Amino acid sequence: MKTQVSVQPKLLFWKKRKTLEDHYMASQWTLMGQKLKKHKLARISLIILFLLYIGALFGQFITPYGLQSYNSEYMNAPPTKIHFYDEQGNFHLNPFVYGLTSSRDPETLRKIIVEDTSVMYPIQLFTKGETYSFLGLFETDRHLFGVESPGQVFILGTDGTGRDLFSRIVLGSQISLSIPLIGVAISFVLGVVIGGISGYFGGVIDSVIQRIIEIMRSFPTLPLWMALSAAIPPRVPVVQMFLYITIIMAFIEWTGLARVVRSKFVSLKNEDYVMAAQIAGVSDWRIIMTHLVPGFISYLVVAATLAIPGMIIGETALSFLGLGIQAPATSWGVLLQEAQQIENVALYPWKLIPLGFVILTVLAFNFLGDGLRDAADPYK
Repeated sequence: MKTQVSVQPKLLFWKKRKTLEDHYMASQWTLMGQKLKKHKLARISLIILFLLYIGALFGQFITPYGLQSYNSEYMNAPPTKIHFYDEQGNFHLNPFVYGLTSSRDPETLRKIIVEDTSVMYPIQLFTKGETYSFLGLFETDRHLFGVESPGQVFILGTDGTGRDLFSRIVLGSQISLSIPLIGVAISFVLGVVIGGISGYFGGVIDSVIQRIIEIMRSFPTLPLWMALSAAIPPRVPVVQMFLYITIIMAFIEWTGLARVVRSKFVSLKNEDYVMAAQIAGVSDWRIIMTHLVPGFISYLVVAATLAIPGMIIGETALSFLGLGIQAPATSWGVLLQEAQQIENVALYPWKLIPLGFVILTVLAFNFLGDGLRDAADPYK
């Protein structure tokens, strides 16, 4: 018994010592990953963003209808109710929807869509529908779920022209979620390069770059975006419009990051390892990219993550005002255009559902950025 008592404290001591050694010998990215796992909101946000981007990537397969599919008989139809019990109270293992028919509100005489309980349509998986190109690899007509014609399933309702809102939200996310990523990537490169040049070389170059940044940051962001968007030629192809909006989103955002990078370079360029590299004849470009930038790359990742929500809101605002993405393409901002009229929102509240996706995505990126910011200082 004495041996057992004396051995256990030693084992605990060595385990604790080994844990501390592993902690302090681990790389910066390993420590960030370990601390990020402990941030509950960041983990949940990462899962949400993963699901949103998976939905955007496989959007045409997930959605039961195409982007331009519409049926004028079901304009402004409410979300379809999914049933497991029929009118007689019988349970059905396979969920189903009832048929839809139109009627008139006796008071307002407004056309409304109601269920026709005499007809049932089982919800089927991997049903046939419109043909599309799956990830640009091959043509297929399989969709994740749907019902046989003439049945309809609108799980989030329809818009004013009878188009399925769920399908348009998922397909619209392909633009609303990709424009901010590409825009941040562009602003990230510009911020690091221009800010690095400004902080590393200093002097006249630094003064000129800082004055340009001050002028650009003096303009209000949203009005400037609106002015630039209004300058885009009308009726340009969708791909060109996507490119223009992305460039506009990145036009202002790089300035804040450039200032941060500049301040970091000013404080790091006189370090011993930088001076040793200069004496060894290493080029300025290589010193910037291999010696200075990696020293605070974790902060740059956090800054990029926190910049994405602002771009999502910016793209949504431009499209909401009719200055962003135009038909036949769509985005969450385009879908919210019908919510501009209070009467529309009062009568058809499901048209505000795209706003919920915008809020969810922005909050997820913000919480993930907070988690990364805490994890960027793993010894704290």
